[in-house]
Amino acid sequence: MRNFVIDIGNTRLKTALFEEGKVISEESFGDFGTFLEASKSLQFQHAIISSVTYTKEQLGELLGFSFLFLDKSTGLPITNKYATPETLGVDRKAAVIGARSIIENGPLLAVDLGSCITYDFLDESDNYMGGAISPGLQMRFRAMHQQTARLPIAELESNKIPDFIGNTTVSCLRSGVYFGILNELNGFVQQYQEQYHDLKVIICGGDSKIFESLTKDHIFVIPNLILYGLDRILSYNVNYQ
Repeated sequence: MRNFVIDIGNTRLKTALFEEGKVISEESFGDFGTFLEASKSLQFQHAIISSVTYTKEQLGELLGFSFLFLDKSTGLPITNKYATPETLGVDRKAAVIGARSIIENGPLLAVDLGSCITYDFLDESDNYMGGAISPGLQMRFRAMHQQTARLPIAELESNKIPDFIGNTTVSCLRSGVYFGILNELNGFVQQYQEQYHDLKVIICGGDSKIFESLTKDHIFVIPNLILYGLDRILSYNVNYQ
C-alpha cells in the first residue's frame, strides 16, 4: 500500500510517499501551487492531510484526489487520555504516533521544536497522557525584543551553536536562548526518566537539527516525525476503521 501524506503548516508544505511504512520520497514546498503541480504526477492508493491553513472543504475543491483529513474525529491507533481531548492539536497527536511507528515498545516522549516546544508522552500501553508546551526558539528571541525597551532582535548564526559566555548583547541573547532550551530539554528528559527508566525520546520539528548534539542511545533526532505519524494514522484508518 502506497500512502501520500501531506502536512500543511503556516510557512511550509511537507509531503512524503510511504510504502508499507517506509519513506520512498520526501519533498517540501514554499507555496501551494507548486505542490499542486507536483502532486499530479504521483502514484498512490491513499492520502492524508493535516492542515493549519486550509479547511477540508477548501482542499476538496482544490485537489484532484480523495484524502483523509486529520481532525479531532479521526480514528487513532492510541488511546487518548488527555483531559480536554477537543483542545489537543492534531500535530501533537501525529508526532507521538510517528514516534511509536519508530519506537515500537515502551514509554516514549516526542519533543517537537517548532514555533512552540511541545512535549508529548505515550506510555508502554499506548495511552497518550499529555505533556507540556513552552516557547520555541524564535518566539524567545522575539519576546525579549518586543517586551523590552533596549534589547535588539537576534537569531542564531546559521544554526551554529553560540558561545556559552556571551561578550556582546546579541551573543548573550543567543547564549540565553540556545542553552536555555538545551537545559530545558535535558531537564524534561531527566525528570521523565526518573519515573520511566526505559524511556525513549524522539526530537523533531524545524529547529531539531540545531540540537542534534543531544542524540544518544535513547534520544533520536528525526526532523519530519509528523509525516511518519500521518502515515501510521492513515494506514490505521484504511485497515481498521
